[in-house]
Amino acid sequence: MQTVPIYCKNTNSLVYAPFGQKLYDFLQEHQMLPEVPYLGALVNNKVRDLSYQIHRPSIIDFFDYYSTAGRGFYVRSLYLLLCKTVHDLFPMKVKLRIKHSISGGRFCTLENMDEPITEELVQKMFNHMKKIVRLNIPFERVEMLTEDAIRAFQEYGLEDKYELLKDRNRIFTSVYRLDTTINYYYGFMVPSTGYLQLFGLEMYENGILLKIPSAKNIKVLPKTHANPKLFSQYKLSKDWSEFMGMATVTDMNRIIGEGRALETILVAEAFQEKWISKVADDIHRQKDVKMVLISGPSSSGKTTTCRRLSVQLAVLGYKPVQISVDDFFVERDETPVDEKGEKDFEALEAIDLPLFNDTLKRLVAGECVEIPTFDFTKGSKIWTGKTLQLEENSIMVVEGIHCLNPKLTEQVPDDLKFKIFVSALTSISIDRQNPIPTTDNRLIRRIVRDYNYRGYSALDTLRRWQSVRNGEDKNIFPFQENADVMINTSLIFELGILKNYAIPILQEVPETVPEYAEARRLLKFLSFFHSISVNDIPGTSILREFVGGSKFQY
Repeated sequence: MQTVPIYCKNTNSLVYAPFGQKLYDFLQEHQMLPEVPYLGALVNNKVRDLSYQIHRPSIIDFFDYYSTAGRGFYVRSLYLLLCKTVHDLFPMKVKLRIKHSISGGRFCTLENMDEPITEELVQKMFNHMKKIVRLNIPFERVEMLTEDAIRAFQEYGLEDKYELLKDRNRIFTSVYRLDTTINYYYGFMVPSTGYLQLFGLEMYENGILLKIPSAKNIKVLPKTHANPKLFSQYKLSKDWSEFMGMATVTDMNRIIGEGRALETILVAEAFQEKWISKVADDIHRQKDVKMVLISGPSSSGKTTTCRRLSVQLAVLGYKPVQISVDDFFVERDETPVDEKGEKDFEALEAIDLPLFNDTLKRLVAGECVEIPTFDFTKGSKIWTGKTLQLEENSIMVVEGIHCLNPKLTEQVPDDLKFKIFVSALTSISIDRQNPIPTTDNRLIRRIVRDYNYRGYSALDTLRRWQSVRNGEDKNIFPFQENADVMINTSLIFELGILKNYAIPILQEVPETVPEYAEARRLLKFLSFFHSISVNDIPGTSILREFVGGSKFQY
């Protein structure tokens, strides 16, 4: 029998596998059956599902739910499970729409329903999903002619999906089949429905919330929170995209193909500017406000938003004064450490809170105050004699990741503050059952910015990204509903711009590192978008913060 040498990183051992053996059978043979099961593997740093057959010498690293790739397997499988449930229980005209993430899950709607969504209906759907899980039906990955896949999706009424496949110009397409239901979810799935032991289905707003296990504990579903401000901002952006006929990648590619890219850019930029102008009006109506606090996750465009909001405030007669929280770091040797013993520069305690609060209080009182500048090379505050004193029509604009944490400005009366949360809430979807994660949008922005302005490769950024995400989950997102208003900085056309920069940067990631798998995933994702020229982007656009050419000074 012909065999293939395999180095398994999970067991740190070299073994010989039968030629053509499936990864699933490899796990069974070597009794690699942990309590949290393996869902897939990196084979020579390429993501594979457990049906993959081994045909050449390989380094294999199996992953479970707690990896980014494994969680993706689980979520996509839940999508197809929910899709089959809708097909089984409702007439063909009823369409499942998976819109966006919120409150530990995905917000979904059912279009063309003859009856309202009720608790009883949702429970019926949940029970049907659990029944399919008990049957342990396999998720079958099928390679078929693209023209056959297109015909199948036409029969199911999935117009945006088959249009996207037509646009890719591939002879063959891999689809997944669950019993008689087929679909295409742009990635791999778990072996069978029996792997989907925990999920939830609840009524949420005017739709359904598909609950997904915690990223830290597969046995726990996160508590459902209302998140009214975040949901409202998502709804505003999604509804506007639908109204403009630009809800999916297929819609956007069609518009680009018709030569209407510039028109789309101008309209999208105007929509965003109109919202920023509205926020300035909201601030103006609250006569006592002396301080605008702006927070948001990495690469959400906070800095450009600050500049554009300052322009709108100036229109209303204010003199905006920019204050950076970064100038108020504690001395380097006083920086707190995390659980690994490393300096945690994103912790709230890394800010000199007594000095920051005292400075703000004295400025509000009309005093002339000396402002420090933090020297990041020396790791200490430098006092250069730079002073600041507010005039009668001055207003402070303060940007920082902790700005919505009440402890940052606890000594300043709340009626003097106006709080803003900024994020890139992607309003466009790949198709109607595949929302684009906001984290992907921000990660691509960050890869481009880090390369252009910080000298970091895509590999550097990918290696840091999980740490950045962990800091956001701890320091930023828990406080987002404290905002008086949210600003969505995502632009419906932006991935068509960013791909021109991101693709060559991502192509530099070598095949020899684990991050190669994530680089390949992002490259495939970007391949769905038609390119747009950067020349049509205004100098004040949020995108200029990442690709260059901004009219603002940073």
